[in-house]
Amino acid sequence: PELQTGGTRGFFAGGNSTNIDYINVDTTGNAQDFGDLTSTMWINKCSASRVRGLIHGERPATTNIDFITIANTGNASDFGDLTSAREDAAGVCNGTRAIFCGGGETNVIDYVSISQTGNAVDFGDLFQAVNHQASAESKTRGIIANGYKSPSPGVVNVIQYITMSTLGNSSDFGDSENGGYGASGCGNAVTMVYNSGNDSSHTSKMNTLSIATLGNSVFFGDLSRTFYGPGTASSKTRGVFAGDYPSSSANIEYVQLSSLGDAIDFGDLVSGRGHWGGSSNGH
Repeated sequence: PELQTGGTRGFFAGGNSTNIDYINVDTTGNAQDFGDLTSTMWINKCSASRVRGLIHGERPATTNIDFITIANTGNASDFGDLTSAREDAAGVCNGTRAIFCGGGETNVIDYVSISQTGNAVDFGDLFQAVNHQASAESKTRGIIANGYKSPSPGVVNVIQYITMSTLGNSSDFGDSENGGYGASGCGNAVTMVYNSGNDSSHTSKMNTLSIATLGNSVFFGDLSRTFYGPGTASSKTRGVFAGDYPSSSANIEYVQLSSLGDAIDFGDLVSGRGHWGGSSNGH
């Protein structure tokens, strides 16, 4: 993808708007306008292969899936529909399948073949139904962490995983050091880093885990403040967090995935938004 876009291209979409922004994850600087979604989306997530980006799940809950070609700026087109209407359906992708996990406090997992448009089909179920959860993936595993389920247990610190090349239910991976909702994840083939999200302490903490092994997450470092519902994007070396709710901040911050530490300023979005999705062609 870097040959087509001059580096890993990350994109962020929705946030109670039709806007799509993009950045070069491998550098620093401000985001630029990419194009527009087919309709306003909010409390949505994204997933991507090296070619296509998908934008899915929103409030009010719909089944809509939009797609973009990441290497070319321009407006999104209709891809198809989820199996059920829900908001904030976390996305993972192994380059062949894009898989949509939970959202709307449901346990639904469904998937599409990302290279061709069409409707999603059933994949399996999450063992813990969640909303506002973080996700990341390697080529084999998809990870879903944290979230919210009302009225009980409320804030969730559960980490779940799926094997993306097969069908089936999620399994228990471990627990997050810090539970929360409004979490978002980034990562590479080895490591996942995710913001804890919103809990009683409004934490700015990030957690990290090794995708190939089972176990609990550990403390990674701190964002400059609490990020709630940020968009995220990754290259092989960097993870990026952009915007948050309800402050509608335009801040973009990044971390080096291979080393623990606090986030560093990256630049600014075209306009401040939050509770939106992001992904990249190099994750």
